[in-house]
Amino acid sequence: MKYSIDHKSPIPLHAQAETILRNLIADEEYQNGKVLPNEVDLANKLAISRTTLRQAINKLVFEGLLIRKKRTGTKVAQGAVSSKSNNWLSFSQEMKLRGIPIKNFELHVSWVFPDEALANFFEIKPDRKVLKMERVRGRPDEPFVYFISYFHPRIGLTGDEDFKRPLYEMLENEYSIIATLSKEEISAHAADTSTANKLRIQTGGPVLFRKRFVFDQGERPIEYNLGYYKADSFVYTVESRR
Repeated sequence: MKYSIDHKSPIPLHAQAETILRNLIADEEYQNGKVLPNEVDLANKLAISRTTLRQAINKLVFEGLLIRKKRTGTKVAQGAVSSKSNNWLSFSQEMKLRGIPIKNFELHVSWVFPDEALANFFEIKPDRKVLKMERVRGRPDEPFVYFISYFHPRIGLTGDEDFKRPLYEMLENEYSIIATLSKEEISAHAADTSTANKLRIQTGGPVLFRKRFVFDQGERPIEYNLGYYKADSFVYTVESRR
């Protein structure tokens, strides 16, 4: 195993260990049933405590990616999705899996000064500009969602990126930014004139409003996203399992 922990990184040790475990899960030999290295050996190789390693393992067991049994060790769950980026689909990836062709009706990128709430979320000064991306998307014949995304300057986006690509895939492949945690608020709104025009509905028409706070492996904020969904064209599904 060639993976290692960067003890000088601001990313917590358990988060780094989790990433290493996800990489192991994706390895063909572990997909085929090989038992993962035991906790003592793996903790020693990574130079971390067993408690830290177990924290990462427990999370993946909870997600259903690993199965841990006494006396037999820890194995990859059959049919497990191998990475966090695949577990958490971007809008483009989700629509592709559903067989829904998607068209970008509008795509605007600009640099703006954050308001107080956004500056506080990103923990930056209000005089530091952030990248803002607006997209209106939907089926080829009609739009049904209007997204507004703000990105932390730490990422290093220039504004020249191809934002037609799946967003989180692009952030991971080009900037080594892995979106790991999403916190969301969902509510019902009446569309204002601007939103109504973009979604081709009447002003005051019902929209599903979703506010998403996205964090990386170190639980540092990377994106603040607002989504306005046409109420009669989209169902937001949440699955919980006990």
